[in-house]
Amino acid sequence: MLQGKNVVVGVAGGIAVYKVVDVVSRLKKQGANVYVIMTQSAANFVTPLTFREISGHPVVVDMWAETTNWNVEHIALASCADLFLLAPATGNMIGKIANGIADDMLSTTVMATTAPVLLAPAMNTNMYLNPIVQQNITKLTQLGYHFIEPGCGMLACGTEGVGRLPEPEAIVAKVIDMFNCKKDFAGKKVLITAGGTQEAIDPVRYIGNRSSGKMGYAIAKAAVSRGAEVTLISGPTHLTPPVGVTFQSVESAAQMRDAVLSHYSDSDIVIKAAAVADYRPQTMSPNKIKKNSATLELVLEKNPDILFELGQLKKHQILVGFAAETQQLLVHAQEKLTRKNLDMIVANDITLPGAGFNVDTNIAKLIYRDGHIEELSKMSKEELAEIILDRICI
Repeated sequence: MLQGKNVVVGVAGGIAVYKVVDVVSRLKKQGANVYVIMTQSAANFVTPLTFREISGHPVVVDMWAETTNWNVEHIALASCADLFLLAPATGNMIGKIANGIADDMLSTTVMATTAPVLLAPAMNTNMYLNPIVQQNITKLTQLGYHFIEPGCGMLACGTEGVGRLPEPEAIVAKVIDMFNCKKDFAGKKVLITAGGTQEAIDPVRYIGNRSSGKMGYAIAKAAVSRGAEVTLISGPTHLTPPVGVTFQSVESAAQMRDAVLSHYSDSDIVIKAAAVADYRPQTMSPNKIKKNSATLELVLEKNPDILFELGQLKKHQILVGFAAETQQLLVHAQEKLTRKNLDMIVANDITLPGAGFNVDTNIAKLIYRDGHIEELSKMSKEELAEIILDRICI
């Protein structure tokens, strides 16, 4: 199933190194060309000779060793990789990659590769759950790196919990799955909006909403992985744009409108996941408003309805909107779909646990132009992103 694929396996220093020998063997049996890079620490657990015999290729350990050909070793391996597997991915190595540290052959090669990178964490439970490690994993995920969840059970340190290296067959299955990832959006230009807009009251204050941008960013990441040329236009968020997107940051609804219209005519698919403010202050104070009185009166005026405007301009585009409601979800969502000339709308009741803003899950109903409604269970925003793209592709 992996015939002719080049898989570079990076082996960091942890007791689970012995399992990676089996991983390399299984990858070879699937037809992959496997190249192994080890850290000096990893070589204390299993010798490079073992990996050399199993992989059939020289094993690289020392960044300063004399090269046997004219290629710079880490660049050659980084360039040849169709996929880079890091197993075990220790807390130390995850931290290096997340913070741009390249001080050995393994971390240097990871930094130099443009291939997908899959990390299989393995470490003590407390280390894995440490907020710093979790923050590094989140950061790398947002940057487009892939992770396979560690297993649970008895660890080498004698404790029981999460942190075991996944079983070799599970790691190989994940590698195969990544190679079989659909490229059904190849050649398509996808325009995605995300986050909330901020409408200035004065230089300090603004009117905004609770949107985190997580849904739009998840869709953008999924679309890139499926071969699309993605433009992501985002209001202010704390998220890192996925690798591979053309990113444009905006602040207000007016700025988002201008940015969207500048890309709309060239787009094949438009997914409006942004929570655009419906109103803005009629006037913005050029100076900070001082709290000299007990009340402050603001006069608000309507922002342009970007999605409605896109529906009126629509020619060849597939147009998808979102409806976040607190009551009469289906009534409001269906009215929005019809009035704004949408092909599909993703509706969710934000009062449900796990479906509101600033969470990693969603509970959605997909409503189609023909009136068909598809109800989905609670799932991660990454899973929902894939389903949305699947339905667009039908």
